[in-house]
Amino acid sequence: MANGNDNKKFKGDRPPCSPSRVLHLRKIPSDVTEAEVISLGLPFGKVTNLLMLKGKSQAFLEMASEEAAVTMVNYYTPVTPHLRSQPVFIQYSNHRELKTDNLPNQARAQAALQAVSAVQSGSLALPGAPTSEGTILPGQSPVLRIIIENLFYPVTLEVLHQIFSKFGTVLKIITFTKNNQFQALLQYADPLNAHYAKMALDGQNIYNACCTLRIDFSKLTSLNVKYNNDKSRDFTRLDLPTGDGQPSLEPPMAAAFGAPGIISSPYAGAAGFAPAIGFPQATGLSVPAGLGPGALGPLAITSSAVTGRMAIPGAGGMPGNSVLLVTNLNPDLITPHGLFILFGVYGDVHRVKIMFNKKENALVQMADANQAQLAMNHLSGQRLYGKVLRATLSKHQAVQLPREGQEDQGLTKDFSNSPLHRFKKPGSKNFQNIFPPSATLHLSNIPPSVTVDDLKNLFTEAGCSVKAFKFFQKDRKMALIQLGSVEEAIQALIELHNHDLGENHHLRVSFSKSTI
Repeated sequence: MANGNDNKKFKGDRPPCSPSRVLHLRKIPSDVTEAEVISLGLPFGKVTNLLMLKGKSQAFLEMASEEAAVTMVNYYTPVTPHLRSQPVFIQYSNHRELKTDNLPNQARAQAALQAVSAVQSGSLALPGAPTSEGTILPGQSPVLRIIIENLFYPVTLEVLHQIFSKFGTVLKIITFTKNNQFQALLQYADPLNAHYAKMALDGQNIYNACCTLRIDFSKLTSLNVKYNNDKSRDFTRLDLPTGDGQPSLEPPMAAAFGAPGIISSPYAGAAGFAPAIGFPQATGLSVPAGLGPGALGPLAITSSAVTGRMAIPGAGGMPGNSVLLVTNLNPDLITPHGLFILFGVYGDVHRVKIMFNKKENALVQMADANQAQLAMNHLSGQRLYGKVLRATLSKHQAVQLPREGQEDQGLTKDFSNSPLHRFKKPGSKNFQNIFPPSATLHLSNIPPSVTVDDLKNLFTEAGCSVKAFKFFQKDRKMALIQLGSVEEAIQALIELHNHDLGENHHLRVSFSKSTI
């Protein structure tokens, strides 16, 4: 840092102010647009106001709710956001709301805010998108067409998945060669994710000075994948055949590409091709030895990851690995079943082992590497039972069950045949309803005799403060409940998912993308 001194007072991890829905952003580059600042807040909820102080390189961003602001600060604390390749610092403001009505120069900020809320309700173009791109129309495709130019290295399906999943849940990828060019079609769960990925990645290099991404929206709105192999993959259907003579890519292959999020050149001898996609070195994040911050050149993906949390596991983990190491748990309250339910929101958990000698650590084995990555991205950094949980990829390839007669205190459990797996049905709708932890929970499978008060009391007895509740108008089997904090919601989900409501109905609990 050139100006080290004025950073000193912000070195502490916890922002000094108490949470507020107004956030104070510092060190904003002078040429940044209103839309770019708003885009930092968008993934976490509605942005309701903005004040840019260009002379001071500062801005104030007001979120619709304090919960959204807290999620945003928690997200950007381990992963510093960047605007125009400059690190930006975010903390809670002393202001509880922004009053900007009679300030000069607010017209542009208000126009940008209106444009964004129109996009969120699906009626207009995103600001910040070059005009040549045309407007984002309702029904814009979630499928991107990707062409890779200057292909000096082979780019695998794994590499594309790793890069594009920073912007949302990738459902399907098909790769092919056409007109002597390597191309791919990639389908997101949501068109907005496709839009952000295109904005952030179009024209970027995967490796320094080569493998340039050219990205457009596809005319297709959905992809039909017949085989899971190294040319095509449907991440929602693990049961697909590999097809004729197409070897499926073994996980160790993917390990050649270094730790997730940092792509080292696949050939050790290829000097001069430093990895181009990576993360700026943030405190407490490990970057493989030998890669100075300077090596992480052109494509630093910090762009507001539209869903969930990015995490850089220690370089020891294998990208093809489905076992997570979970640390900093509360040893008095955590159980294998609790971890099974929580991690089961992001994939099917096969085994859980809480360490016998160090009960704040556990291993969680997911059905596959994609689910492990999803769970890690969404849960690492969340608070559970008063402690901030950390998840990274483990070096272990599987969780061993204890031998007969071995003392284990019930700390290792095999859940591979559990009836509670959310994703066992191939192509299940649940794959499209994977959201980051939020204070609002989605409840379903509610029997007709259960009332609002029954449900509110159930959550209150579990130690939650219920802020709001509403049944779905079209379907009384479903409801939304808003709790006091994200941590409360995580604990309520662990405790009440599969709770027996009588009449042979077990409550299903998920995180919601909506607020009440």
